[in-house]
Amino acid sequence: MRVVGLSIMLAFGAVLGLAGCGSEAPAPQPSESAQIPDNVPVIGPERRILAFGDSLFAGYNVKESESYPARLEISLRARGINARIANAGVSGDTSAAALQRLAFTLDNQPAKPDLAIVELGGNDMLRGIPPAETRANIGAVLKELKARGIPVLLMGMRAPPNLGAAFSGEFDRLYPDLAKENGAALVPFFLQSVYDKPDLLQQDKIHPTPRGIEELVAATVGDVAGALPDED
Repeated sequence: MRVVGLSIMLAFGAVLGLAGCGSEAPAPQPSESAQIPDNVPVIGPERRILAFGDSLFAGYNVKESESYPARLEISLRARGINARIANAGVSGDTSAAALQRLAFTLDNQPAKPDLAIVELGGNDMLRGIPPAETRANIGAVLKELKARGIPVLLMGMRAPPNLGAAFSGEFDRLYPDLAKENGAALVPFFLQSVYDKPDLLQQDKIHPTPRGIEELVAATVGDVAGALPDED
């Protein structure tokens, strides 16, 4: 991925003093998912999850086994959920690019997903794409998933204040609005647990480290488990 592809962390860092505010903060403790072995046995029907997003799902500069979808799968299995997560994250994707590949991605799944996790919009924001366009594209993604009978957990993003109150307000609102309109579950801000913790970011101060990814998993695994539909 080009570093400009998804530098949402940098945008927040410039506004919030990300790189210089951690000297007095206590070191984060290892999350529960960091303690989970990779071969946890589970029983019950397989629950297929599609992780559809950009570099925050694809796993920039980390091993495939350290990506958010991979670690989330292990954390869910530790809870007794027989999860299998397909990582459909593409670094640098805008919401428009993601929408263009959605049908192909869905058509090539071995079975219909029980849940789709959608994480998009950061690249749109950084490129100054009008929030109305981002709303339309993510809305179309959610509508397609809904039409195929696939429940959705939408990962919300937030714009930094330096983009202006009008832009930030419109961008931030699109996630709760779209979740409500499409009956999707919502994580209000996917990066909440790491965006202001420099020691959980890579040297570029943009992407989470493997430990940062573990913190993202620990913060959201409950939301993912809750968004899974009841077993038939």
